[in-house]
Amino acid sequence: MTTPELQNSRFMRAARREPVDTTPIWLMRQAGRYMPEYMAIRNKVTFLELCKRPDLAAEVTLVARERLGVDAAILFADLLPILEPMGLDLEYAKGEGPVIHNPLSSPTDVDRCHELEDMDALGFVFEAVKLIRRDLPADIPLLGFAGAPFTLASYAIEGGGSRNYIHTKQWMYSDPDAWNTLMQRLSNSVARYLKAQIAAGCQAVQIFDSWAGCLSPDDYRQYVLPHTKALIDALPKDVPVINFLTGNPALLPLLREAGGQVIGIDWRIGLAEAWDIVGHDVAVQGNLDPVSLMADTKVLRKRTQDVMNAAAGRPGHIFNLGHGIMPQVPVENAIALVDMVHEMGAAGPS
Repeated sequence: MTTPELQNSRFMRAARREPVDTTPIWLMRQAGRYMPEYMAIRNKVTFLELCKRPDLAAEVTLVARERLGVDAAILFADLLPILEPMGLDLEYAKGEGPVIHNPLSSPTDVDRCHELEDMDALGFVFEAVKLIRRDLPADIPLLGFAGAPFTLASYAIEGGGSRNYIHTKQWMYSDPDAWNTLMQRLSNSVARYLKAQIAAGCQAVQIFDSWAGCLSPDDYRQYVLPHTKALIDALPKDVPVINFLTGNPALLPLLREAGGQVIGIDWRIGLAEAWDIVGHDVAVQGNLDPVSLMADTKVLRKRTQDVMNAAAGRPGHIFNLGHGIMPQVPVENAIALVDMVHEMGAAGPS
């Protein structure tokens, strides 16, 4: 349930393109390895255990929100555990990241990936949402999230990260029927997953298409857009959806076509240009280059002001990085960024 305090929060007002007292900001991976408080917990458990322990997931989510002073919390979770109850064997290997030990090696494997209809296997996520919502300030929204169908499909097929997504694209091109079956199962499953996050206490959700930047506009339109659109269309209309894709600004018009009240922008295009492309009848989120947080305060302030000036004080801007915080970032720089955005947002464009 969304209370009046949450509906009138900076983040929710900006997502609806309503005036705010200052620009809201949250940061992708705001609970992450750059933060000593996170590492103190992470060093005691595996990454997957941290994701699956509601008490710990809630703790790192809440600590990061409070430490940074951001305008929204984002559920600490990962994109890939949804694939486990769908039939894939997931491990987070030390130094290697996520590994799927039984990838979908060819289109004939499609029926090894089952559509997820029962959310019980992901109950730890919804329990974490409830714990976080219980302890968050009354005016701070909680964001849920999930991987987009293409990104989940590419992990399932490649068995992990990839440079060129050769196996994924071969599957798309060689057997569109099997590809559409897989994408439909993923789209339906993610829609149920996000609706369950919302029911547990999230006020908005972000869909991460972390790997779709490898696609041409024609391929995105044919093989991805219908499934991402079906996912977004299945979500409650009164819950803001942030549709985020990284790596290819040429896909922005199609991202807008896929849907979402907020379009996430990465740093590879200017914010003003991106907003012109997607249209001023949607909100935008972004788009400071994450490496900017490694710069000294003077440079960081200048780069932050550039993004704020590009937004031009128009209602509907949510400040964020163009992707997640890197582990090497000094936590003091992230705190300084939040303070800068609030200060600049209150003052207006310079």
